[in-house]
Amino acid sequence: MSLLGKLFGGGGKGGKAPSPQEAIQKLRETEEMLTKKQEFLEKKIEQELQIAKKNGTKNKRAALQALKRKKRYEKQLAQIDGTLSTIEFQREALENANTNTEVLKNMGFAAKAMKSAHENMDIDKVDDLMQDITEQQELAQEISDAISKPVGFGEEFDEDELLAELDELEQEELDKNLLEIGGPETVPLPNVPSTSLPSRPGDFWFLFALQPFLFFTSELLMSHPLLNSQERGGRG
Repeated sequence: MSLLGKLFGGGGKGGKAPSPQEAIQKLRETEEMLTKKQEFLEKKIEQELQIAKKNGTKNKRAALQALKRKKRYEKQLAQIDGTLSTIEFQREALENANTNTEVLKNMGFAAKAMKSAHENMDIDKVDDLMQDITEQQELAQEISDAISKPVGFGEEFDEDELLAELDELEQEELDKNLLEIGGPETVPLPNVPSTSLPSRPGDFWFLFALQPFLFFTSELLMSHPLLNSQERGGRG
């Protein structure tokens, strides 16, 4: 019986081939066994090295025997390393193959389901259905636009005329308020100075002194509401 047959439990040519899952499980168990063997050999190598160091000067024969055993253990450890690499490669290949098999199987199921779903579908009927849906959507949009359009019940007004009428009303109200503010009251004007104007150039200082009074009188007259309303009426 071959090594692979021993690992997978095969009984000969007529034996049933193991499934990928079974083979992967067997390889993982073998990896665990070899990993434990590695740890054992590494400890033995360290022990033999300590024995050789201890007897290097006292008992050379014992030291040489320890080094020989150390070499054998190292050789076995190297073989196990190579075997583990091979097993890991084979296990990864089996895992990939198993994954691909499951993927293809599921894709096959999906293809059958899709075929079954499309079995009773007619592309012409689908086109007709989509055309009907489009027409109904357009009709619904037209109805929405018609409903949302403002309805004036036949009454239409010129906005410019309405604005002009509003301006006239505002002006009438403004004129009325100005007349009410002005009223019949009279504003007392400042007294005119009784001093005669200077006839000589030397008295020019007097005219200069009158300038603030004249300016105040002019401003008071111009600010009076009644005078302002009459002035605007004359302009109109």
